[in-house]
Amino acid sequence: MVSMNITVVGGSRGTGAIVAARAAAAGHAVRTVSRSLGSPIAGAEQLTIDATDATALRPGVTGADAVVVTVGAPARAGETPRADITRAVLEAMKAEGVRRIVVQSSWGVGDSYDSMPFVMKRVIVPLILKQALVDHGLQEEALAASGLDWTVIRPGGLTDEESRGTVRLAAGDGSSGSLGRIARADVAAMLLTALDDASSIGHAFTIVAG
Repeated sequence: MVSMNITVVGGSRGTGAIVAARAAAAGHAVRTVSRSLGSPIAGAEQLTIDATDATALRPGVTGADAVVVTVGAPARAGETPRADITRAVLEAMKAEGVRRIVVQSSWGVGDSYDSMPFVMKRVIVPLILKQALVDHGLQEEALAASGLDWTVIRPGGLTDEESRGTVRLAAGDGSSGSLGRIARADVAAMLLTALDDASSIGHAFTIVAG
């Protein structure tokens, strides 16, 4: 991948911190944006910004070649933090002339719902994931309407397991032996790969462990 200026929104922890660390180690100029500082990431500039405020976000995306959004905020009933943050990011990007964005969404959004196994559809989604998937759905709608160069990565259940080094598209019946789980490290690798893949623009990819 050609060296890039990358802003990671939600880069203080979880998948976003892995994205930032890997991008910096690969020689990219990396800036993380989050509401609170996480552990220091070697080679990355860390900014504390309210990511729901498009004006406040502008210094975080100015000069970026691409933005990665990996927001993991909980979505309580009636709340849509991921969509709210993504809308603000898109507004800030447009104001700063930045076009490329890759977003971590979730398996179960849009047409990927059909690939989920029965127990996910009938038990886990209604009891645990319903609002989160609504939130991610609105997030994806904002991207599709943005006019920017977007790619969506929809991982299965995130784990902190060791990377397998490979991922695959969710099977037609959604079965993977582990309800579609995938290591955060493998998701981070896919997010970075998508940044430099023009053929992924305008598409959403559902991934589980390979």
